[in-house]
Amino acid sequence: MNVGDKVGELSGVDETGAELKFSDLLAKGPLVVFFYPAAMTYGCTKESCHFRDLAAEFEAVGAGIVGVSADDVAKQAEFSAKHSLGFPLVADTDRSIAEAFGVRRKRGPNKRSTFVVGIDHIVLARIDSEFAMGRHADDALEALQAAVRRG
Repeated sequence: MNVGDKVGELSGVDETGAELKFSDLLAKGPLVVFFYPAAMTYGCTKESCHFRDLAAEFEAVGAGIVGVSADDVAKQAEFSAKHSLGFPLVADTDRSIAEAFGVRRKRGPNKRSTFVVGIDHIVLARIDSEFAMGRHADDALEALQAAVRRG
């Protein structure tokens, strides 16, 4: 999945066990979908908490946030509760969502990548960085703010 690509209909189960449809989330506004390798690890905690800390800024531009990893529902629930994340975490245990976005590795955890998706399901921005965890939220917010300025 790259800038300009269209995201198909995807769904998964969030940390509460509820089914989550990307089309339902996109009906509310643009969506930031960030993939992280593993809940409860240092880098993924840092990245997820940075998204949490910028939640008001994302809300100000009408965007939602959803995190995705291959961790199961219980691990996602523990991660969300421990850090009061406040946005859905998808338990992509079969890694089908990661596969659709092109971030699934053959071995090991998924790639750390973030996608900004417009309400038309078109990818507006892609951020890839395995080690600059703070860059994901900052760059996604910047992309959304630029889109708002363009109208």
